Amino acid sequence: MSYTINLTDGIMTFTIDRPEIRNAINIEVTEGLEKLVERAKHPLVRMVIITASGKQAFCSGGDLSVFHTLRTEQQAYGMLKRVSDVLYSIKTLPVPVVAIVNGVAVGGGCEIATACDYRLVWDHAKCGFIQGTLAITSGWGGGTYLLENLQHDKALKMLSEAKVYTAPELKELGWASAIIHEEQDIEIFFERMKNIHPDVHRAYKEMAIRKWQKTDLQERVEQEVQRCAVLWEKDPHHDAVDRFLNKPKK
Repeated sequence: MSYTINLTDGIMTFTIDRPEIRNAINIEVTEGLEKLVERAKHPLVRMVIITASGKQAFCSGGDLSVFHTLRTEQQAYGMLKRVSDVLYSIKTLPVPVVAIVNGVAVGGGCEIATACDYRLVWDHAKCGFIQGTLAITSGWGGGTYLLENLQHDKALKMLSEAKVYTAPELKELGWASAIIHEEQDIEIFFERMKNIHPDVHRAYKEMAIRKWQKTDLQERVEQEVQRCAVLWEKDPHHDAVDRFLNKPKK
């Protein structure tokens, strides 16, 4: 199993469980996220956590050994659209969604975390939108969400530099909601959340969703997906991925 879904005390936790490949996303994990969306709509669910196994990586993005077989714009669009749809569904869940970033999050991993309402980032984690190094843009909606969440110049900096940032840098940029130094920091965050009645959280989330609907967030994500699919087909992207997959192991 590449993922687990657990419900405890009203908190539903989705855990990516592919530590041997830095918790990269494949079709099975995508299917798991789709199941999460359906289960998280249950009235007993008051919060959702997305995290991953181990301490090394939250998510290294799409599994290149799987997705590199997609060569054309049409093939890429199908994959990008499916993942972007489930991330939009996660972003618009009626309850708070919290990413516990337990390690490296790059590329699509950053997109998943950015789709969440909060990002609790462990102090050893490094994260970044590195898609530019592969001659593509973000393609699961993460770029659109980043520009929605952060101050414009800081969001554009994260996207354009295509580099990884430390936890303190991520906090300064506004991407990290909090830096986690020990498990107790996570417990304190959720205890404070639990002090407020879940109907209040749902009401505030509804306000955010109404704003996103009025500003055509879903259509803006669709345009991001289409643009990434166009770049995906081009030689610079495939050449960059080939170099990445064939580089010597350290």
